Amino acid sequence: MSSAKRFSVLRDPVHGDVYLTHEELAVLDTPEMQRLRGVKQLGTAYLVYPGALHTRFDHSIGVLHMTQKMIEAVNRNFELQPRDTLGVSEREARILRIAALVHDVTHIPFGHHIEDQAGLFERHDSGVRFRRVLGPESELGRRLERFGVRKEVLSTLLAAKNREPAHGEPTVPPYWSQILSDTICSDILDYLQRDAYFTGLQLGVDPRVASYFKIDRASGNLYLDLAKRELLREDILSEAIRLLEARYYFSERVYYHHAKVASGALVARAVELAIAHELLREEDLYDRTDASLFELLEQRAAPAEPELARRIQSLCERFRNRRLPKRACVFPRYENRAVQDDLVARYFAPEARAARSAVEERIADLVHFGTGKRVEVMLHCPAARMQLKEAETHVRWPGESTVRPLSAFADRVPRLADLERAYRDLWKFYVFADSSDPALLRKVQEVALGEFPGAKSVYRIEDAI
Repeated sequence: MSSAKRFSVLRDPVHGDVYLTHEELAVLDTPEMQRLRGVKQLGTAYLVYPGALHTRFDHSIGVLHMTQKMIEAVNRNFELQPRDTLGVSEREARILRIAALVHDVTHIPFGHHIEDQAGLFERHDSGVRFRRVLGPESELGRRLERFGVRKEVLSTLLAAKNREPAHGEPTVPPYWSQILSDTICSDILDYLQRDAYFTGLQLGVDPRVASYFKIDRASGNLYLDLAKRELLREDILSEAIRLLEARYYFSERVYYHHAKVASGALVARAVELAIAHELLREEDLYDRTDASLFELLEQRAAPAEPELARRIQSLCERFRNRRLPKRACVFPRYENRAVQDDLVARYFAPEARAARSAVEERIADLVHFGTGKRVEVMLHCPAARMQLKEAETHVRWPGESTVRPLSAFADRVPRLADLERAYRDLWKFYVFADSSDPALLRKVQEVALGEFPGAKSVYRIEDAI
């Protein structure tokens, strides 16, 4: 290979040719990044959409590609309007591309199920995790230090997740983090296209919206310019709204699909049991892949008390064989607004484990008393806001002297409020049971309804499950 060659080309199924510098290839070749080949982007969604086998490694390369597209657009727009906007320098681009490449390096296997939906750990984007994996003790951290970009990359990722820099960590301009992590950013522009490709869903995602971004010189914010000669650019606004609609439809059809939730509940329950009995710690998952997580669970459970070992082994086997728990009750937000906060307070997050377990055991005991049959019951209560993101992307609105978040104009864009309401109404509190017997499920439903006074289940159990 010629030493004068600045880029190597990689063929991506979504974007086509992606160009990587030799520094970026060196980053990809660290153990921390290679681990992401074993962490599926959509967690357990492949049990619903068989093609959804793409990984966080693939996605990381795609985010780098979309980051470059946004940088190129910003610089083109800067050439056309240099007085009021800023461009991205070569040095900044180098930092942002590497930050894009490593932005998901802190993800653990099935993280969205374990962290966001079950609430067992703090989210993957905590400052502790970023500082650990980008610190001098890791090969990735040492490599970034050698390239002279480690502190800037770390600060960019911390800012992207609204984490405060520590002493000695530089403060970065707002647009550095906004390019990577905002309501409309390089991250979402890749994962919506990638998720559509690998699930086979025909939902329109037009990456052209990236070409409309500028950087406001006065504030340093990345923004979409919706004004032209003091008229509203409806074409740009509609593209932005269409992207937010696509995100909602993917949430509805993929991210919160009931079978994905059920399969994720199996994984989260196995992890929760291991943690509760001190067989597993959060940091044990940092270096794991999807497959090696199950190996670790079974390894740690083997010498444990027989009934605990049996339960963890059974959960792992049921997942492998796609024997998913069935729905007995479904309490959606749109029928349970008055009791949602109480349900979340009682049954979400690690400190609620005792309350969840007590209810699950009580339901199982009453079902056994009434039918003579044993059944395992699992409650699933996600956080109230799940992963809802406000429309925070900045825009320049006609007649306005400053750029502001798109959400500030929700009164002029009714569809924004509609989308937020619809997104909130994706919240559902589930009661699952490990049975396919309709009669037994109906008994679980009957008993469970008595445990949640004031809550309304909308799920009807059919005779053929």
